[in-house]
Amino acid sequence: MDSIQEWTVTSPWAEPHCDLGEGPFYEAETDSLRLVDIKKKQILYYRCVSAPASAHAAAVAPEVVQLDVCPTVTADLDGVDPRERIVVGVKHGLATLDVRGAEGRYEMLVPFREPPNERLRANDGCADPLGRFLLASMTDFGYGPCQPEGGLFLFTRDSAREIISELTIPNGVGWSPDRRTMYVTHSTARELLAFDYDPAAGGAMSNRRVHRRHESGPAEPDGLRVDVDGHVWQALYGEGAVLRIDGRSGAVLGRVRIPTRNATCVQFVDEDLFITTAADEDGPDPESRRLGGAIFRVHVGVRGLDLFKFKI
Repeated sequence: MDSIQEWTVTSPWAEPHCDLGEGPFYEAETDSLRLVDIKKKQILYYRCVSAPASAHAAAVAPEVVQLDVCPTVTADLDGVDPRERIVVGVKHGLATLDVRGAEGRYEMLVPFREPPNERLRANDGCADPLGRFLLASMTDFGYGPCQPEGGLFLFTRDSAREIISELTIPNGVGWSPDRRTMYVTHSTARELLAFDYDPAAGGAMSNRRVHRRHESGPAEPDGLRVDVDGHVWQALYGEGAVLRIDGRSGAVLGRVRIPTRNATCVQFVDEDLFITTAADEDGPDPESRRLGGAIFRVHVGVRGLDLFKFKI
């Protein structure tokens, strides 16, 4: 077996003490990293993240937008300044958020369903190459163990339909550089799924298959991004790692190790990879408990693909 590339991160880049840090997104217009803390109902902004002076931001307090609902993921709106409005996944579906004040004022665009199912909330998602939005749903906090009642929904500005059903925790979504392959994570099945994707046919999906099943450790695969070489960088929740996965074969090409267990998602800024995490209150390792909810940064020497914008 060929050796894989290894990176080890020993200290955090920033320590916002997230309960459930997720959805890191690079806001290019302002050179900012924004992320959500789902449980604290917050969107956090770190500014000037590509500048050399930001290599160690542990003492920098983020700007915080407080919501009265759990934000689960954000994206930019096509043709809209992200300093004014962005799109955000919330409990019942997709909303736009006015970010010009500290108190987040949001407007629902489209719910998952009418009437809403109180058992469910949004999870991860992103805009697709055609400017639509893919948003996962899953069992909400307080409704017991997660059940196979979630799914992946396709949103336009005025409609939503479920395109994959009976999922327990659907998670990160991404595309190959040629936009012909779409990746979707099913965390509880420990599967990175792949589909043939045809932009010319309205984003038609076919040929569902398991691109990689995580069987080498205790973790569940979580959020992901795809690099310019077509390889998938996937966070491992419960294993303190991020894997670089071959976009063709599914083989593991690289591994980033971090000093806390619950890696949740990743985001590229130039050739640096930012890693969000969740709290590790019950973990056996004191260092992992201390650093749960921190953000980590590592230079990996490759750029990520730009994320798409939602066309409203």
